[in-house]
Amino acid sequence: MILDRLQRLFTAPLFPLGRQSLSLLWILQVLALLVVVSLAARWLRRLLAQRVLRWFGLPEGRREAIATLLSMVLAALGYVVVVQGMGLDFGALAVLFGAVGVGVGFGLQELTRNLSSGLTLLMEGKLKVGDLIEFDNTIGTIREISIRSTVIRTFQGSEIVVPNSSITNGPVKNLSYVSSDGRVDVMVIVAHGSDPLAVTEVLLEAALDEPAVLADPPPKVLLHGLEERGLVFELWAWTSAIHTRMALRSSLNYAIEEGLRLRGIELAGARQQVQLLDSRTGPAAPAPTPASGPRQERCCLQDELPDHPWFRTMDRRRARELVGSGARRTIPAGRVLINQGEEGKAFHLVLSGHVEAIHATERVSHRLFTFSAGEFFGELPLLMQVPYPTTMIAPVDTTLFVIPSGSFRALLASHPEFADLVAREVARRSDVLRSYQDCLRQRGLLDDADIGHPLQWFRERLRRVLAGRPAPAPEEMVEAGVPSETAPL
Repeated sequence: MILDRLQRLFTAPLFPLGRQSLSLLWILQVLALLVVVSLAARWLRRLLAQRVLRWFGLPEGRREAIATLLSMVLAALGYVVVVQGMGLDFGALAVLFGAVGVGVGFGLQELTRNLSSGLTLLMEGKLKVGDLIEFDNTIGTIREISIRSTVIRTFQGSEIVVPNSSITNGPVKNLSYVSSDGRVDVMVIVAHGSDPLAVTEVLLEAALDEPAVLADPPPKVLLHGLEERGLVFELWAWTSAIHTRMALRSSLNYAIEEGLRLRGIELAGARQQVQLLDSRTGPAAPAPTPASGPRQERCCLQDELPDHPWFRTMDRRRARELVGSGARRTIPAGRVLINQGEEGKAFHLVLSGHVEAIHATERVSHRLFTFSAGEFFGELPLLMQVPYPTTMIAPVDTTLFVIPSGSFRALLASHPEFADLVAREVARRSDVLRSYQDCLRQRGLLDDADIGHPLQWFRERLRRVLAGRPAPAPEEMVEAGVPSETAPL
């Protein structure tokens, strides 16, 4: 008897809708089928995003967008099939949906706006899963883009759920839109009376000693302003992993502080602090001299480079450009500077000591030649894009002036006399040129006829390089603020 009552309770008609009489059992069956369709659509979305679309090599963001849209379409079709299969006529629902839609539309405007914004994000693909973005003073990585909201994971480990309409209606800085390359800016303010070129040398040394900083575009130092509190410098350093910019900025700050301290360069405000502390007891005592060390005894590059045979005729402006294009690096005795087979990343000028080129085979290693003070190396690997045929090692303590690849090309383009000097020096060193012959011939960059005229050959190659990639002046490259494209040689 109880079963009969339950059966009548579930099968008794509640109200008619068109030609279909709705009962409690019918409603439960429809709800169960709709839940099954929703779960199937969610499962299909995961299957497409994580497995099927991976076979086509699509990026993660594209996979998520395609999987979400396909699952939505299939879910909508499934809902229609379920309702029609249960005998419900959509024509009977037209009037009901029309009346309810007007009232619900006003109450769910924000939800509708978020849904349309979610579809826009998924279809355009301007923001993808995995992109590093800066939005509303928040920096993080996009973890998920759904129909209603976007999940951003911050560097602190928390997730922020942002409505899609907020993202589409406001400016969003995509730090990895084209690539993960980006620029890190470090500002330093030193006391008045500091030598600007010495500060420039410190900042460039810190950048070129950091492995994460790119050689092309090269790091750049700007004298940003002459303010009342001091001289304002800004270091621009490019990196291929912009998501680690906080750690890179910290590492650069550590190196800059050490370099300034070893050279006795005061930061702005340090001198005023000493005077305020000593004002009650009498005249301020002179600031303590930094601890002496091997780096402190070196003269500044602005004084050392003009004495070099290459740069004796250089005026003050060109000396400033040269100091701003590279940095000094001290190599301890026995240190390997470049391994055989490595790609070239910088042009090296030997200031003191010497560097030996060692050619190693499976059986024996022997020294081919030596670069002494006043000589240079690294121009052929940079301009011809060939690996080093030898291992470069410093047998004694050696000081080098290192110019990264981007700055080296800019110097060659802006100073024809410097380019001609490099060409004549390369042609004179026949032993160095011979060590590159096999590699250059394999790449089609050297013919037998070129061996007898090395100066003409190198000048022609240099002309093609500079014509194929017109190197901008340092000021133009700074103002552009974007990495320059490298044209094929």
